[in-house]
This record gives sequence, C-alpha cells and structure tokens, in this order.
Amino acid sequence: MGRRPTRIENAALLSVGGIGYGALLFVWFSLPAYLGPIIDALGLSGTQAGVLAGAIPLTYIPLGLLSGLVIDRVGARVGIGAGVTLAGLGQLGRASAPDFPSMLAFTLLMGVGATGLTFGLPKLAAELYPTELVGRAASVYLVASYAGSASTFALGRPVIGPALGGWRPLFLASGAATVALAVAWALLAWAIPAGSHEIDGSGDFALGSLTDDVRAVFSHRDLRLLVVLGTMYLFINHGLQGWLVTLFEARGVDPSLAGGVTAILVAGQVVGVLAIPAIAERMDRTRGAVIACGCGAGIGVGGLFFEPSIAVLLAAPVAIVGIGMGGLAPLIRAIPAELDGIGPALTGTAVGLVFAVGEIGGFLGPVVIGALRDATGSFAPGLSLVLAATLVAAGAGAAMDEL
Repeated sequence: MGRRPTRIENAALLSVGGIGYGALLFVWFSLPAYLGPIIDALGLSGTQAGVLAGAIPLTYIPLGLLSGLVIDRVGARVGIGAGVTLAGLGQLGRASAPDFPSMLAFTLLMGVGATGLTFGLPKLAAELYPTELVGRAASVYLVASYAGSASTFALGRPVIGPALGGWRPLFLASGAATVALAVAWALLAWAIPAGSHEIDGSGDFALGSLTDDVRAVFSHRDLRLLVVLGTMYLFINHGLQGWLVTLFEARGVDPSLAGGVTAILVAGQVVGVLAIPAIAERMDRTRGAVIACGCGAGIGVGGLFFEPSIAVLLAAPVAIVGIGMGGLAPLIRAIPAELDGIGPALTGTAVGLVFAVGEIGGFLGPVVIGALRDATGSFAPGLSLVLAATLVAAGAGAAMDEL
C-alpha cells in the first residue's frame, strides 16, 4: 500500500484546485464585466446578452448529473484538470469570436469545463479530509474562486482590460494563463498520492452501478430540498452577477465604480464563506444558518430597489447579498457528505444532481432579467423575482430534517 499524503500536500492540492476555480471564475465573469461593450461590438439584444451570461449555467442542466457520476469514478483530479483546460480553451476562443453564435459556442465549452471543477472540488475535499472538515475545506477553494470573480470586476474591467487594449486582449491573456495553470495542476496531481479518505471501489461505468447511485441520490428527501435550495441560490447568484454592472451603468454610475461596487458582492461572499460554516459548525445549527443566509440575502436584494444619490451607498445592500450567498455556497456543497445514505462516496453524484437541476435557475436568472428589461425597460421586475428566490431558499432550508 502506498503512502498517504501529508497535511501540507493535502493543503497544496486543495489550494491549487481552488486557484483553478478562481481562474474559471475570472474567465467566466469577464463576459458580464464587459457585457456592455460586448453588446455593442457584437450587436446583441438584451435577451441574447442574457443567454451569453447564462450559457455556462445552462451546460450544467444536461451535463451536471452525468459529470458527477463520471467524477465519482474517474476521480476528482482528472475532473479538475479537464475543467481548467476547457475553461482556458473556451476563453481563448471567445477572444476572437466575431458574432453571437461563436461566442455562445465557446462559452458553452467553458461550461463543460466548469462542471469538472464544480463537482471535482467537493469530491477532492471529501477524499482529503474527514466529514466534519469538508465544510471548512470547501471554504478554502470557494474563497479562491471568489478572488477570481472579484478580480474580474475590480481589476479586469477597470485596470487590466484597458491596459491590454480592451476585452479581446483580456480574454486572450486570461485564457492562456488558465491553460498554463492546467499544466501545473497535472504535475501536482501526479506527484501527490491518493487522499486518506478516498473510497475504494466507488463504482464503475456499468449501467447497474450508475442507476444504483442515481436512485440513492434521487430518493433522499433532504437532498431533493437541497436541489430546491441550490436552484434558488444559482438563480440569485448568476442573475445578479450577470447584470449588476449593467444595472448600475444604466443608472448613470461610472463603469469603473460600477465594477468596484459589484466586486463588493464577491467580497461579501468571501466573508460569508469564511464565517458562516464555522459558526454553523460551532453552534451545530446548519439549518439555522441556511435560513439566516436566505433571509439576509433577501434584505440585501430589497436594498437594490433604491437609487441613492451617492452610488457608493449601494455597497451596503450588495455586501449583505454577498454574505448570504457566500454562506450558502459551502453549505450546499458540504451537506451531501453529512446525509445518511450519501456520504463521501456519493458526494460527486449528489452535488451533480443539485447543480444539474439547480443550474436551470442559474441559466434563467440572467436570461429572465434581460428579457424582462427588454419588455419593460426596467430592472425592477427581475429584482422582484430575485427577492422571491431568497425567500424560497430560506424555506427549503427550514424544511430539511437531518440538519
């Protein structure tokens, strides 16, 4: 039997995986950060722009469950490596995309890669650490991912993009850097041995094995409620991050300031992802944490309906939404490992189910907001739906029995 990885090796692998997640989020949200100029350059309607902003979540709908099943069999390291590679290649393609169909195709390719990271990292955390630490481990890679998306809005749009000459050079440079990171991940994953909590014989690709895993996941009541929670979380998260910069610009806010205020959404998520799981674990109140996050996010969304004379005052409701969404992110990923009948062995499949169905909300969030803006000329109807989604999320958490 080979040696087990050291604590430092575990931390290094999880951290580099998190950096890969951060790279994915940087290239993912570089499009929403530059959505206004891209609309002008490609001649897009609001609905087409919403489709592009929601295209990556769209790929989770047909591929999420399948990707989770595959990762439970081929392993988290392969899934993560493939995910980073496809994200980089997709961003390289988007750098030269001349029209809506080509931009959509390359964005969908990135979405295929995104599933490898979304489901591979919870699987990796469950393999490297005991169940009670999986939530904290999720916080590590989620913080790295939020750093990636925050950098897009705070640095990519106002600083790096202008320095490089616009959105196309930014897409080209970030795509190349992401592909280089994929090479580094491959070397590290090859050098570090299997995790101490890896499940031996976690299944094969036989139809019976696949259907057994799917049946176990679909039949679990709390996991079905987690799917509802995940759907609302993704509707809120992608809907706001896809349109917040454009919403602020439509109110007359300078693009650099709009990007900076939107980055505060991600900063709030970092606070939530670090604080909420630790508080929930210490107080043994996971269900209460889910409810509080949903209700808190609702208060923040309510604040976005107001248009203060000083735009920077919008930072407060944006930060509140971020804290609530940040708290939900690691809880959604960690809850399956704690449920009877799921555990680490089926974490990939369970998280795959949550996101396969949940990303219907992730796709519809930006699309519905864009379509309602086309129809009404206002962002208020879309924000109303986002507010309703926060309350549904809180209700789903309240209904869970095993938390």
